[in-house]
Amino acid sequence: MRARLTRRALLSLVLRLLFLNPVATGSCSGDDQELLKQLQHQADFLQDTSMLLDPYIRSQGLDVSGLKERCQERPGVFPSEDALQALSRRGFLQTLNAKLSHVLQRLTAFQEDLPEVQALVKVKMYIFGVKNNIHCLAQLLPDSAKTAEPTQAGPGASRPPTTTPDTFQRKIEGCEFLRGYHRFMHSVGQVFCKWRKSPSRSPRHSSHQALQRGAHGMQPFTRGKGLLPRGQLPR
Repeated sequence: MRARLTRRALLSLVLRLLFLNPVATGSCSGDDQELLKQLQHQADFLQDTSMLLDPYIRSQGLDVSGLKERCQERPGVFPSEDALQALSRRGFLQTLNAKLSHVLQRLTAFQEDLPEVQALVKVKMYIFGVKNNIHCLAQLLPDSAKTAEPTQAGPGASRPPTTTPDTFQRKIEGCEFLRGYHRFMHSVGQVFCKWRKSPSRSPRHSSHQALQRGAHGMQPFTRGKGLLPRGQLPR
């Protein structure tokens, strides 16, 4: 019991420090491809079930035949990959930011059920990193004045639900949520992968690239056409 109380106090302290010192949001990279690369890397990390889902299943005794099969994503909690692909870039970033805020709240409710304290803290740090990069990437989209600041949760901003079902049902619901969360992050990674392969040019990027092309000089002469003598006009 004493060890459990010590673990609870340690986790509470670490999470408070995390909430008070989220990933820095003061500076943003102006390179959209670099931001997309970071976001895809973060999504790849967060989709890994060995971070949350697998240890949750083991710690809750759900890794037995008949129970493991019940641990499936509940429809409607997270958007499907097709739904995410159909969104505009700004709509996708806003949806992702909102869903990650919801995930942070739910993870706080799970903190007593997950055996790996360090893994939970690392996942939350990565989520804050994603939200910061979302904010930065949104600044590069047209009409970036509409972009909201990234959400920073306070120490007491996230609370478990007040109405809790019986213990077994709560375990199943937690498993369903984590299954959906990991699938969702996989879908998010697929969207960012597609964006990297087909970058969208905002007006500021297009003008910047045009200036770069102009700085490199004129197109080379085609073969067989030499320089005209000075003062002679082409016929």
